[in-house]
Amino acid sequence: MPRAGLTPATVVREAAVLADEVGHDRLTLAALAGRLGVALPSLYKHVRGVDALHQKLAVLATTEIADMLTSAAAGRAGDDALRAVATAYRGYARRHPGRYPATQRAPDPADPEHLAAAERAVDAIFAILRGYGIDGDAAVDATRMFRATVHGFVTLEAAGGFGLPRDVDRSFDRMIDGLDLAYRGWRSR
Repeated sequence: MPRAGLTPATVVREAAVLADEVGHDRLTLAALAGRLGVALPSLYKHVRGVDALHQKLAVLATTEIADMLTSAAAGRAGDDALRAVATAYRGYARRHPGRYPATQRAPDPADPEHLAAAERAVDAIFAILRGYGIDGDAAVDATRMFRATVHGFVTLEAAGGFGLPRDVDRSFDRMIDGLDLAYRGWRSR
């Protein structure tokens, strides 16, 4: 890519592609400069440092996953919505193994774009939960349960942590059945 074509958005997009190729933990400014064919100091015109790059990657990845979750939930309710959103979440983690960890970064309160993307992602889950009659503080608890459960599953899956001789997709489906059952009984607690 020619040096003149670099913009902050281009740098972040290329960082996302590189992270998917080499892993989130191996994304460095030096590796990115090499990919872009520029000297490392040239990147500082577009990003303040590695932490700023990771913050911008978190915004990009959170925006992408929020788009996917929102789209998956559209027009669905109950178990159907829950399954569609969990499947979209898992699909994103599988397709973007280097970006996915960036979605776990808590939004920076000074970054309105990151806050808005994170809010949209959470709103997709809140919409599902309203269908179960769960709202307010209970929705925060139920959202944390969803996130911890699905994140745990996709993280173990990505690490090759499911070695028992049972279909992993079947286990994922049973996990969603368990979340559905828990949410159906939530109000009676």
